[in-house]
Amino acid sequence: MLRHNLLLIFRNFKRFRSTSFINLIGLSTGLACTLMIFLWVKDEVVMDKFHENDEQLYQVMANYLNDDGIKTVPDTPGLLSKALFEEIPGIEYSLSTSSGGMHKFLLGYDEVRVKANGHFAGRDYFNIFSYTLIEGDKNLVLEDKNSIVISETLSRSLFGTTENVIGRRIEWEIMGYKAPSQVTGVFYDISASSSAQFDFLLTFDYFQDELVTYPFWSNNYAYTYLLLKPGTDVGDFNSKIADFIKTKQEGSNISLFLQPYSERYLYGNYENGLIAGGRIEYIKLFSIIATFILVIACINFMNLSTARAAIRFKEIGIKKAIGAERKTLVIQFLGESVFMAFLSLILAVIIAELMMPRFNSLTGKNIFIHYNLGFLLTISGITILTGLFAGSYPSLFLSGFNPAKAFRKKSSSQAGEIWTRKGLVVFQFTLSVMLISAVIIVFKQIEYVQTKNLGYSRDNIIYIEKEGKIAGNGETFINELKRMPGVQNASPSSFKIGSGGWTYGIQWEGMKPDEYIQFHEIRVGHDAIDMIGIEMAEGRSFSRDFKSDSSGIIFNQAAIDAMGLKDPVGKTVGHYQGNRQIVGVTKNFQFESLYHNVKPLCFLFDPTGTNFIMIKIEAGKEKETIVSLHKFYESFNPGFTFDYKYLDQDYQALYSAEQKVGVLSMYFAGLAIIISCLGLFGLATFTAERRLKEISIRKILGSTEFGIIRLLSGDFTKMVMIAILIALPISYYFAYRWLAGFADRIELSPWYFAVAGITALLIAWLTVGLQAVKTARVNPAQCLKEE
Repeated sequence: MLRHNLLLIFRNFKRFRSTSFINLIGLSTGLACTLMIFLWVKDEVVMDKFHENDEQLYQVMANYLNDDGIKTVPDTPGLLSKALFEEIPGIEYSLSTSSGGMHKFLLGYDEVRVKANGHFAGRDYFNIFSYTLIEGDKNLVLEDKNSIVISETLSRSLFGTTENVIGRRIEWEIMGYKAPSQVTGVFYDISASSSAQFDFLLTFDYFQDELVTYPFWSNNYAYTYLLLKPGTDVGDFNSKIADFIKTKQEGSNISLFLQPYSERYLYGNYENGLIAGGRIEYIKLFSIIATFILVIACINFMNLSTARAAIRFKEIGIKKAIGAERKTLVIQFLGESVFMAFLSLILAVIIAELMMPRFNSLTGKNIFIHYNLGFLLTISGITILTGLFAGSYPSLFLSGFNPAKAFRKKSSSQAGEIWTRKGLVVFQFTLSVMLISAVIIVFKQIEYVQTKNLGYSRDNIIYIEKEGKIAGNGETFINELKRMPGVQNASPSSFKIGSGGWTYGIQWEGMKPDEYIQFHEIRVGHDAIDMIGIEMAEGRSFSRDFKSDSSGIIFNQAAIDAMGLKDPVGKTVGHYQGNRQIVGVTKNFQFESLYHNVKPLCFLFDPTGTNFIMIKIEAGKEKETIVSLHKFYESFNPGFTFDYKYLDQDYQALYSAEQKVGVLSMYFAGLAIIISCLGLFGLATFTAERRLKEISIRKILGSTEFGIIRLLSGDFTKMVMIAILIALPISYYFAYRWLAGFADRIELSPWYFAVAGITALLIAWLTVGLQAVKTARVNPAQCLKEE
């Protein structure tokens, strides 16, 4: 029986070559798309799941109650982890790390200099996190205050080996601060399935004792991680730590709670203290898109299979007449579709392998196909389900024919069959129009983001980190820079788009006892504010003519509004470093992404407390000026490389996820349209073949070629128009929801949706029109002669 069915499948494949080819291309494209998205989703959802004690591993999060709601951040006091371990039962291990993620350090051994990413971590780091050591004891590697643990790659870069490196001294430097540390361990390079990517670890004890200026409960300079004992009730534990900081600091506005560490990667966004998504939103989005594309491909199969049904009437009638049961016919037709799906799978894997480098480039991943048992079983399961879904309606439809009708000379299509086919085409193009609309909206918002006036200029401004000789001679370095051709200005600054410090430590006249306002804090030197084009609303910028500016402060308008100050210039405010006089107020400018409204911000005149030096380059002279800067930098700061970034790069990085979504959506929308048009082309071809006699008679009776083309295209045009009418309100709803996440966004113009609909309609006309033109040019005499 199996051999017989396989023979029939092969014969039908040969007999209906065009239909089979269209189905093969459509299904293979849909499966290739699904395969790549499946691999990407799998890579995302397993992130940070490899830690041995994943179910007991948590990060402490902090809810800050502000006047404008709750702000959730991972920043906590550096004193917290030890206090929790000592006072709250149920903790196996606790530790702190320096906040802000990984930092780039300069490491040196003898004459070798290497830049690498690392941070400061508590002594139980390797007991909590499952990173494997090549050399060293996980209980001791971070015990000594002056220890450093390095990766195998960093070890080879510094020493040329990973063997016998324990005990060697490394000099490290960050933001001008230098210190030696002794290698106590070497760990295997961090896998791509870890969200934390680092090259080395220094001790948190050193960080807290030597680098933290204010190690108090009011200073939040650490991330806190806990490994709970098995059986600890997380809900009960959360209730115990919720007000923990309030018992240490009177008047604190911080509440604590735990989030599973491996969930932070996917669920990283909070709104008013509650999880509001994160990367999980993109996983859902692209999973839905993959499903849409696969469904569109399956619809092609259904449509073309049922359209060809009349040609197979006799085969079905004979089988039923000699006793074949409907169940047997269903199995045969489902077998054909599953066989087609597996043929498509082979082609899909080839397509995926060819497209994977481009896909990795777009997603920033390093995904490749592992041909192991788990992958083969998963993809085979998806393929079987695809085959069964694609073949379900055709098998039930074909197997249900009445044998008596099958032997009639002519068999007309049933009304239910026709309406089903039309409904499936409408559904296909509804999804396609939705995808095209999504692409247009995403690209228009990204275009808006890139061209919007942010209230400052980020053009032709680069910044470098203060390191080496520059850290101690910044003023001399800046003065030399200003004399260089092509350099318009230079100034020290801690300004970096999308990141920076913040504080609650500002008090002002009229401040309520329970009032909490978070102020973003930027430290600058002379010229920094003017150089990036921030306009003053009141007062002035920091000036060399006023020595008192060393204790001055400048707020933005949002801060003044939040404090409720009238005539603020000249007034004094309290600051955690001492009282400061307001010398000016800037107009609001967007120093974060457009997802957020402009927040309260203050500038402090503190050149020595800055991380970077910003350099304004004359427009049109960027290339030669960068070359000159490179030479000057290496002569002024020997042993250090000239690493610079454009300020605009940081701004663009805020929307890298949206840009990737836009590009990927464009590709997927294109695939959806191509697959839909393949099916439309197949249906148009079949319709034209069935109506050849009618068309020939019409031509003899005087119909023009244009009239024939309009006749053949009419039904398909109606179907696409219905799809557009259905898709547009749905597209508007989802576009409105997506844009609602931006504090500053485009207005939804009807033209965006009109363009999506017109694009789909034009593509459909082109697809059907090619076949209609060919059919309209047939020779009526030859056609009727053959008939």
